[in-house]
Amino acid sequence: MTHLKGSIGRWQGVGLITTSLLGTSVFILPQVTVDIAASGALWSWVLLVLVILPVALIFAELGKRFPNAGGPSHFVHRAFGRRLGTTIGVLFLFAAPVGTPAAIMMTFEFIQPLVNLDGGALLAAQLAMLALLYLINVGGIQLSSVLQLGLTLAILAVVIALALGAPLPQASHLQPMVNTGVWSAFGIALWAYLGVEVVSHLSEEFKRPRQDFVPAMVIATLLVAAVYLVCTLMVLERPHDSTLAMVSLFNDRFGQGGEWVIGLLGTAAGFATVNTYLASMSRLAWRLAQDGQLPAGFGRLNRHRVPTFALAMLLAVVALSLSLSHGFGWQFEVLLEWVNGVFVMIYLCSMLAALKLLNGRFRVKALLGVGGCLLFAWSLGWSMLYGVAIFITVWLLGGRTVVAGQPRPLS
Repeated sequence: MTHLKGSIGRWQGVGLITTSLLGTSVFILPQVTVDIAASGALWSWVLLVLVILPVALIFAELGKRFPNAGGPSHFVHRAFGRRLGTTIGVLFLFAAPVGTPAAIMMTFEFIQPLVNLDGGALLAAQLAMLALLYLINVGGIQLSSVLQLGLTLAILAVVIALALGAPLPQASHLQPMVNTGVWSAFGIALWAYLGVEVVSHLSEEFKRPRQDFVPAMVIATLLVAAVYLVCTLMVLERPHDSTLAMVSLFNDRFGQGGEWVIGLLGTAAGFATVNTYLASMSRLAWRLAQDGQLPAGFGRLNRHRVPTFALAMLLAVVALSLSLSHGFGWQFEVLLEWVNGVFVMIYLCSMLAALKLLNGRFRVKALLGVGGCLLFAWSLGWSMLYGVAIFITVWLLGGRTVVAGQPRPLS
């Protein structure tokens, strides 16, 4: 992340946090929740906002009081010791085998309207994308953060343009509705806020952290929620068909071109996000090797100072996961739930750490955060097994060093 120490104001902070949370998922996740819960999807998003807000506020407060690049692993280390702190740091690494394939599959949802791929051709194209990402990263090429900001702003512009021409929502869609699909949609919608812990790394970069940091976090969280709620309402007003809903909405609003505008924006943003994630994950593996948590080979750097062995092993695991997903017929929704389970474990431990590190009214927010994480765990059900199993395994193996940094999550 670019160091902007002492240079961020309140509204700059809102923009920075918003762009770190919004991604290609804004074009597809509302449709997923509508497919699961129908009209109840809107209330899944409302519930998500109510639950995630205290979690975001606690991360903001922890970041303000205990600024450290380690984020959650640092907070847990301070509260409960080195071993649990290391476990949380390592847990981030195991989001890659499920989170990265999910993001790649979502990216190809935007490619499908442009080039129809299925079966072996689809898998081959996804593996070719991995190979291209390897070549980009090995050469030390970093996609500009300005490019990612530009893509996010373009996505927001498209959403606003669609919303301005959308019909008013039907009254039936605004009535509270609770069904089993609401809870499933609630659990999967957490993907939209993966990365909320990143704000804990930003407090030192604000000009007036005590006055502006927490308000910026609240405004950004609510702004992201508003975008997803608007997109969900628009999808609800669209008759269900096999086409990506946002493409159909664009074509209805502007006549044609949705396949290209939504497709190219979604593909570019997805590619950039996955590239950033793989780069940071490979460096996390390199750091673990430096700290003796992984074999020394993961710590080798090429002339561009890129951990090539760590990157190759990471991509091999992702390629295997993609192949298994195609073989077993897993959709990206399944992988989203698994990676959400990993972050539920990370967030839960962070909220428990806040109960020990903070006092007064912040303990009430931390308790709400704990309750929210438990609600997420309940909604995810058996999908929590992946994260819980990794957590227990890493804990039993023990650890010696707290991981000093984590990758930026996908969303």
